[in-house]
Amino acid sequence: MTETSADLVILGGGSGGYAAAFRAAELGLSVILVEKDKLGGTCLHRGCIPTKALLHAAEVADSARDGESFGVKTVFEGIDMAGVNKYKDGIVSRLYKGLQGLAKAHKVTLVEGAGTFVAPNAVDVNGTRYTGTNVLLATGSYSKSLPGLDLTGRIIASEQALALDYVPEKVVVLGGGVIGVEFASVWASFGADVTIVEALPRLVPNEDEFASKQLERAFRRRKIGFKTGVKFTGATQSESGVSVSLESGETLDADLLLVAVGRGPNTAGHGFEEAGVAMDRGFVTTDDRLRSNLPGVYAVGDIVPGLQLAHRGFAQGIFVAEDIAGLNPSPIDEDGIPRVTYSHPEVASVGLTEDAAKEKYGSEVTTFTYDLGGNGKSQILKTSGAIKLVKAPEGPVVGLHLVGDRVGELIGEAQLIYNWEAFPEDVAPLIHAHPTQTEALGEAHLALAGKPLHVHG
Repeated sequence: MTETSADLVILGGGSGGYAAAFRAAELGLSVILVEKDKLGGTCLHRGCIPTKALLHAAEVADSARDGESFGVKTVFEGIDMAGVNKYKDGIVSRLYKGLQGLAKAHKVTLVEGAGTFVAPNAVDVNGTRYTGTNVLLATGSYSKSLPGLDLTGRIIASEQALALDYVPEKVVVLGGGVIGVEFASVWASFGADVTIVEALPRLVPNEDEFASKQLERAFRRRKIGFKTGVKFTGATQSESGVSVSLESGETLDADLLLVAVGRGPNTAGHGFEEAGVAMDRGFVTTDDRLRSNLPGVYAVGDIVPGLQLAHRGFAQGIFVAEDIAGLNPSPIDEDGIPRVTYSHPEVASVGLTEDAAKEKYGSEVTTFTYDLGGNGKSQILKTSGAIKLVKAPEGPVVGLHLVGDRVGELIGEAQLIYNWEAFPEDVAPLIHAHPTQTEALGEAHLALAGKPLHVHG
C-alpha cells in the first residue's frame, strides 16, 4: 500500500470539511481532503442550496398568483418542473465549479473515493493510505426514516423530493421540523394539497413556542394542513398512491409520503468505532475544542451532537484549522449559531427560547414581542409576523425569535446582538434605515430599553 502524508487529512468534503481544508491551507498547512462524492456535500448538492432555490421558485409562484393584490395583472398558469429543476441545478453547478476552483487555488489535494479511518492518524482510500499529523472526521449526515418504513417508491426523503419532475397533487409530510415545513411550503405554493404529521405538540418544535404559534397561524391561512401531537403508525403503497395510518385511527391518502424525521450521523462503515473513536448513538463525542478521545483526531458538523446546520459545520471547520495551526481560537457558543427555516413565512432565531432562558436565569426573564403590523416594509411586502426578544434579568438580550417573510435576512444583526451580549440600551440608539424590516429589531429594543415609540409599552 502506498502512503502519502500531510499536516491535515480530512474525511468528508462538505461545509465542515472544505472550510477546514481552505483555512488550514491559508495558514500554511498541507491538506489532503477525501470525498466520495462531490465537494460541497449535502448542503450544496442535496440540501440547503437546492431546497432554497425551490423555495424561491415557490415565492415567484405566489407573487404571480397574488399580483392583483398589488394592482399588477399577473396570471399563474402552473409550474414547469423541468424549468424549475434547470434553474435549481444551474445554481448548484455554478457554486460547485466555484468551490472546485477554490480548492485548486488553496492547493488542497483532493482525493476521490470512500475513505476508511484505520488508525488515529490514517485514512485508507482506494488502496492508498493517507496519514496526517492531524485527522478531521467530517462525514456529514443522512436522511433518517422510522423503523419498518422503507424509503422506496412513493415513500421518499428530501433527496428524492428535490429531484421530482412533477408536482404531486396530494402529499403527506411526516415531520414538522425544518425540512418538513420547508417542503410543505414549496408544494403548497406549487398547488399541492399538503398535510404535515408531527408527533410533538407543535410545528418547528425546537423553536420558541411563540414562533410555532405564528407559523401555524400562517399555515392555516395558506390552507396547509397539519396534525400535531399525533404519532404515525404505518404506510402502505400501491401503484396509484400511498396510505398513511395514524395512532388516532385516521388514514390519510396521498400521492407521496415525504419522510422528514431528521438526519442521522453518517458514521457507520467508515471505521470510526473499530479505530477506537468514542461514540454516542452514532455521533462522535468531542470536547468544546472539537477534539475526539483520540490524540490529533477532531470531528465537525452533523456527526457532532448539536444543531445540524451547514454554517455550524463551516464555523467548526475554520475553528479546527486555526486550533491545529496554534491560533488558539475561542470555542464556539452553540446558542450563538443562527437558525433559519425558509418556509413562507420564514422563522429565524438565535440564542435561548423563553423556556430555556427561564431555566438558566429564573423566572425574572423579560420578554417583548413586536408585531410586524407596525413595520412599514412588512406592510409593503404584505407579510405578517412578529419579533420576540428574551432578556436576562439585569442583563443582555439572550434570545431573538423572528417570524415573517424575509426575516432570515435580519438574523445577521440578531446574531451580533446575541453574540456581543448587547443590552437593549446598546441597540436602542442605533439607527435603522426606513423603511426596512430591520427597523422592527430597532423598535423592539427601544421598547425593551423603556422608550417604546410605535408601540404601547
